[in-house]
Amino acid sequence: MRARIAAVAARLMAEDGVDNFALAKRKAARQLGAGDTESLPANEEVEAELRAYQSLYQGDEQRDRVRALRAVALDAMRSLAAFRPYLSGPVLKGTAGRYADVDLQLFTDDLKAVEFFLLNRNMPYDVSEVRHYCGGEARAVPVLRVDWDDVPVNLAVYAAKDERTALKASPSGRPMERAGMAAVAALMTANE
Repeated sequence: MRARIAAVAARLMAEDGVDNFALAKRKAARQLGAGDTESLPANEEVEAELRAYQSLYQGDEQRDRVRALRAVALDAMRSLAAFRPYLSGPVLKGTAGRYADVDLQLFTDDLKAVEFFLLNRNMPYDVSEVRHYCGGEARAVPVLRVDWDDVPVNLAVYAAKDERTALKASPSGRPMERAGMAAVAALMTANE
């Protein structure tokens, strides 16, 4: 049942744009009539199934999508260089679905400077918050959502000191992977 849930969750992520592992697993379990949510697959199992699904059913489309999203990410990172940007999430991992956003982490003690940067370029944005864990401490992190070349980009703005800290989505989770501009540029040239 775990393997079936992982496969259905992967399909939901690839086809329907579900970008949250927990949500995809719960929906998959419901679709399969699995009542025991304690036996849900790990995120790594779903991610492996997602990669397999995208490779089988979305091969060229997936590679082109990831390449295009990484190009947008690199352009945004170069423009936002003063805020020490890092790429994270599915675009970095290469598992970005059809409706994926680009997730960037910025490190600055001046959130207003980021807002002024966007306003000076006539880039409207929406503000929300996400809870992340920096070290062992829970923290609300502001996220500015903006369209960059018609691609939704989420700018999570962390304190400057958090750049050297392991950032996690949950207290017991693994640290979030992230890559700086040089690493993203290297990914782009490696996939050409």
